[in-house]
Amino acid sequence: MDPSWATQESEAVAEKVLRYRRDASGWKKCREGNGVSISWRPSEEFPGNLYRGEGILCGTPEEVWDCIKPVASGLREKWDDNVSSFEIVQSITDMLCVSRTSTPSAAMKLISPRDFVDLVLVKKYEDGTISSNATHVEHPLCPPKPGFVRGFNHPCGCFCEPLPGDIIGNRWEEVCAAETFVKQSSHGFWLETAWEELFLLHSARR
Repeated sequence: MDPSWATQESEAVAEKVLRYRRDASGWKKCREGNGVSISWRPSEEFPGNLYRGEGILCGTPEEVWDCIKPVASGLREKWDDNVSSFEIVQSITDMLCVSRTSTPSAAMKLISPRDFVDLVLVKKYEDGTISSNATHVEHPLCPPKPGFVRGFNHPCGCFCEPLPGDIIGNRWEEVCAAETFVKQSSHGFWLETAWEELFLLHSARR
């Protein structure tokens, strides 16, 4: 993959996902509980809805990021039941890569296993926020995988943002707001489950 094109495309995706985050209009809350809030609004770019998952965790953005960062054999493969494997197909820079994510079958195997090939950009902002931004790409090293249906990801992303801490006992507790933006057709149920699993993992690690 051409590095120049990949850089330009990934930055455009990151700007789009950042606009999703900054635009507070039109979001309707559909599920809330266990520290997780799921909202949706109609997409202006594709048929269907855009979903937003939000939660606050005790920890620094770096600690939360360790649980969700896009790396092979990372923690996400351990806690996210919707990810059966993750691999880096091409490392373009230390912050930009092409990845392949495989997901298991679902709904009593009515939904076949899928794999997704994405261009992924990690960004760090001046306020300490860390984001992951991704979109579907074609790659010569990722032909169709036998037994898997090739999935398609619209621009999506995740933000880990530091928040003002609090005093708990005699200890200063750092907190982090985490948000995810995805295009989903399952009314946010998958997103809520994934966030609840992330909260459990992060709590266990602290």
